[in-house]
Amino acid sequence: MGGMRIAVTGSTGLIGTALVRSLRADGHEVVRLVRRAASGREEVTWDPKRQYVDAGGLAGCEAVVHLAGAGVGDHRWTETYKKEIRESRVLGTAAIAEAVASLDAPPKVLVCGSAIGFYGDTGERAVDEEAPPGDGFLPSVCVEWEEAAAPAQEAGVRTVFARTGLVVAGEGGAWGRRLFPLFRAGLGGRLGSGRQYQSYIAMHDQIAALRHLIDTESLSGPVNLTAPRPVTNRELTEAMGRVLKRPTFFTVPAPALRLALGEFSADVLGSQRVLPRQLEESGFSFAFPGIEDTLRAALRC
Repeated sequence: MGGMRIAVTGSTGLIGTALVRSLRADGHEVVRLVRRAASGREEVTWDPKRQYVDAGGLAGCEAVVHLAGAGVGDHRWTETYKKEIRESRVLGTAAIAEAVASLDAPPKVLVCGSAIGFYGDTGERAVDEEAPPGDGFLPSVCVEWEEAAAPAQEAGVRTVFARTGLVVAGEGGAWGRRLFPLFRAGLGGRLGSGRQYQSYIAMHDQIAALRHLIDTESLSGPVNLTAPRPVTNRELTEAMGRVLKRPTFFTVPAPALRLALGEFSADVLGSQRVLPRQLEESGFSFAFPGIEDTLRAALRC
């Protein structure tokens, strides 16, 4: 990639902030979509709930990366918040896709955020991008989320769905705000049985993978953004203990998680063994393929 104009939604989130920083460091012009009046050429006004985008501000963009959406684990899953999770993704994606499709010279690619929640609970079964959607709330959201990008696809824009796993970062997200502090205090432990698989990706690899999706013309449709070796929660817990040099004796029983998290506990206790087949076959190389390397990278060890 060289000297492109790239639009990004969700640019103030954990992943969006890192992506914008990476793109600008390499000399690309980044246009941020903001939910207020734009100030200058590097901002575009949008309102995902009203499905409004100032499409003229996207003129000249060669790529659009759509990452915006309400946090899945930020609040207890009341019916009201589940509606917010769904609408923030479906309505926002539809707005972006329609704006892209309306341009006389649309961008070459739309990279649309999605999640491995698409697959639901896979147990010990390893799945790749050819697997069907699972059952439950998150899989149904992911299906609608991806379907909302249809206007861009129908307009001939190469559209990629970045089905992202658990992003391991030291500066924010679940790891930075919750897991690392908990394990540093010696209070970390496995969740439930610990046999459930967790598919993760280092923040460095997440950003590199998003840029790979922008640049690789052969990629379209779903692409799993996960490290190549998923681990069980027990293995992850043991790795956290080794890296942080802390005991991991505690166990959070499944009933306690259900009481604390409600419906979301089913996804925390569920197993997702997801493989990045499309990424690897397209030539992407992971800098941090293993869990210990990933954790050390997040902690800058």
